[in-house]
Amino acid sequence: MKKGERVLISPQVTGYADWVEGTIIDVEKNPFVGKVITAKTDNGVIFFEKEYLFKQEDSASVCMQ
Repeated sequence: MKKGERVLISPQVTGYADWVEGTIIDVEKNPFVGKVITAKTDNGVIFFEKEYLFKQEDSASVCMQ
């Protein structure tokens, strides 16, 4: 994962019922917990947490209707 990529953010992080789309704005190597991802949603809310709580958005699974 790297800056600028689109990701889905886990409900465990956001507190929402479903996964939320966002864009990675920072990737940090934390010596205690490993890789930490910071992502910003389309409406401007910023979330950060361990890498395993984010998944890369698969363009094939996104509905384009």
